[in-house]
Amino acid sequence: MASPYDDKPWLRYYPTGVPADVDVPDVPLTQLLDDAARRFPRRKAVAFLGRTLTYRQTVHQVDRFAGALRRLGVRKGDRIALILPNCPQQIIAFYGTLRRGGVVVMHNPLYTSAELHHQLADSGARVAVVLDRVHKTVAQALPGTHVEHVIVTSLIEYLPWRKRLLLRLPLAKARRLRAELSTPVSEEADVIAFRDLMSKERERHQQVPIEPHLDLAALQYTGGTTGRPKGAMLTHRNLVANAYQTVAWDPGIRPGREVTLAVLPLFHVFGLTMCLTSTLLAGGTVVLIPRFDLDLVLESVRKWKPTIFPGVPPIYQQLADAPGARKAGVGRIRSCVSGAMKLPRQTVDALYQGTGAHVIQGYGLTETSPVALANPMDGNARHVSVGVPLPGTEARLVGEEDFGLTVPVGHAGELVIRGPQVFAGYWGQRAETAEVLRDGWVRTGDIATMSPDGFFTLIDRKRDVVIVDGFNVYPSEIEDVICSHPAVEDSAIVGVPDVRHGEIVKAYVVVRNDMISPTGDELYEHCARQLARHKVPYSIEFRPDLPRNILGKVLRRVLRDEAMAGQFS
Repeated sequence: MASPYDDKPWLRYYPTGVPADVDVPDVPLTQLLDDAARRFPRRKAVAFLGRTLTYRQTVHQVDRFAGALRRLGVRKGDRIALILPNCPQQIIAFYGTLRRGGVVVMHNPLYTSAELHHQLADSGARVAVVLDRVHKTVAQALPGTHVEHVIVTSLIEYLPWRKRLLLRLPLAKARRLRAELSTPVSEEADVIAFRDLMSKERERHQQVPIEPHLDLAALQYTGGTTGRPKGAMLTHRNLVANAYQTVAWDPGIRPGREVTLAVLPLFHVFGLTMCLTSTLLAGGTVVLIPRFDLDLVLESVRKWKPTIFPGVPPIYQQLADAPGARKAGVGRIRSCVSGAMKLPRQTVDALYQGTGAHVIQGYGLTETSPVALANPMDGNARHVSVGVPLPGTEARLVGEEDFGLTVPVGHAGELVIRGPQVFAGYWGQRAETAEVLRDGWVRTGDIATMSPDGFFTLIDRKRDVVIVDGFNVYPSEIEDVICSHPAVEDSAIVGVPDVRHGEIVKAYVVVRNDMISPTGDELYEHCARQLARHKVPYSIEFRPDLPRNILGKVLRRVLRDEAMAGQFS
């Protein structure tokens, strides 16, 4: 008689209390918030720099924003761009957009105007909700897009009233703090103030009917296989399913009692699921940190005593090195889950030795909403591995050039994944979708091996993606920018291991024979004008030529090996 373990050997290693599958309800993503508000109306849902919102208050704010969108003419299926850091307005606008039946398009507020322009134009967003500090950059990105309304907000708006009052005082300290938190927008700018928009709404907004399997909740931009950012289409069901899967994976979850420290940006799909949607499903509190600041993180750990702390290796390494981390209570955090890049064993050991906290490694990608695999949370984690498939998730290895060939156990192959969290395809990109999505299986582009008991270990990336601080950096995008310099003939980008950032970007540049060679500083400034900070090369090396294969393709692997050899020589 066949055993379920024959096809899914990893089920043998599921912790007690973790089911093999999850029952995903056929509901909009907003239902997770509404259910939590019914169960825990007075529970703190959101905490931000001393200000808190209960679940009841959060739902009320969400309804107000949905009503405001209705007055602006937003209809079901319209795309709403959020260009915000972690703050209450981001959560309110996110769920308010979904309440109205709209599609959220998350953007990194540190993007350049060129990067924002591409994503705004490609998504066809009609409304943009923008932090005042980046409004100038956004304004430069708007020409040629479909954006009709720009809603501007400030981090100051959701501070406790005492802090807001302090900021009004004519003191040097208050002026400095105001400058750190807010940048006034020109009176001539054609914008709508978030606070004014919200103050005009009072009525409860009913959920616009949606079909969870079909209707999109979010477009999350990712480079895919070409380096040109594409919108991964995530349905309501995708995000609901992944929230249920991640909660099911943690048998220690206590409904209504969890506290999640949200250092990961919510505009990144890892932060969206691990910090927001799964926490709200459990009726927990989301403690928002607008940007990583070690002192602020430790202060939040002391005050809020978080039980869940998703992160990336550089964050855990800094905590491991911080003298006050153990005293602050980092070691009492029950669940630390690392993702977005390889978790070094030395970081695992350093965190435990320095703080007493245990961190496990998981795996996912934008196209899987994102969590697909994780190590067990019962002490049986294998830190060299990214773990086993989550409940309701299937994974296998196929030939790099033959999708139909299943690779034997112990051999390397491309990792493919199937489950309710797998995305619906790329926005407006049928050919790209067909390339990575087949019969419900998504091709990850990562090369891995599987042990006989079902644990997967990544050994290489089929794509040459560089991961800096958990963010994907696509070499071809940077190479295009460098090659736009008139003195540059060719370039190649590789990632080099780095303790603080996971990887850093290194550029190899070939200068035109008839041109005077630019300096490294000149090329750095050229890149900084067009790329987000984490994409700008840390190191630039000039070469007479680049290594290529017989077909003329640049061999980034050779350059990467050279760069790593130079690090340790």
